[in-house]
Amino acid sequence: MIPRPEIKSGAPLFLGTLKQIQTIFDFIEGGKDLAYFLDDFPSVSKEYALAVLEMVKKSKINRYQGIIPNFYSKAKREITF
Repeated sequence: MIPRPEIKSGAPLFLGTLKQIQTIFDFIEGGKDLAYFLDDFPSVSKEYALAVLEMVKKSKINRYQGIIPNFYSKAKREITF
C-alpha cells in the first residue's frame, strides 16, 4: 500500500490493483460484509483485505474503532478460501 500521486490522486490502493482502500470502509459503513466486498472486487485478495483491517484495528486513533475489531473478527471466522 504505497500512495502514488500519479495514480488515483495518490489515494492508497490495494496492492496490484487500482481499487482504493477506502472502498472496503465504504462497504463496512454500508453494512456489507467481507465476502460481499471480495465478490465485488475479485482483484483484491482476502489476505490484503484482512491486512488492511488488521492495520486499522491496531491503530490507536481511527474513526472505525468501534466497527473494525468486530468486523475483522467476524470476517476471519466466516471467510475461508
